[in-house]
Amino acid sequence: MTGLATADAYGVLTEPKTLKIERLLPGPIDRIWNYLTDGSLRRLWLAAGPMEMKTDGAFEFIWRNDELTDPPGRRPDGFGEEHRMEGRVVVYDPPHKLAITWSESGGVTFELTARGDQVLLTLTHSGVPNRGYLLSVSAGWHMHLDIMAARLEGRNPAPFWDGWARLKADYDKRLPA
Repeated sequence: MTGLATADAYGVLTEPKTLKIERLLPGPIDRIWNYLTDGSLRRLWLAAGPMEMKTDGAFEFIWRNDELTDPPGRRPDGFGEEHRMEGRVVVYDPPHKLAITWSESGGVTFELTARGDQVLLTLTHSGVPNRGYLLSVSAGWHMHLDIMAARLEGRNPAPFWDGWARLKADYDKRLPA
């Protein structure tokens, strides 16, 4: 199991400001849903924080990327130890679809589709405000999903920040200017 939906795990632009990434993960679907919605599981691959389990519910994500992997890798200049963001749940349809939105960076939709004993997770981040932000979130989502796949498969994930830096450079070459 590679954690990839295709041979190429990189996200693609489906529109100028919309990134789509897919991962094939070990199921069942309820397990993946819990990794999206349960703050204690979400903190293992993305961000901690409470989420009201309903459409129009509030949430807060608390990113502590240094805690995601051991070692965390070298944190780039300009990034703090913690980042917080509040937002709203736009769609809450367990265990198939979760859509969230937050201020300046658009919205994110997670769609889950059972595929036998695996689950296809499709992440779509729309409304990305500019190319610099697009490169950061592309690398971020890619690395966070790699960590989720490793956790689900019982593997130790690669250092977060080292992977993020490498992926940001990769996305800079892959995505149109």
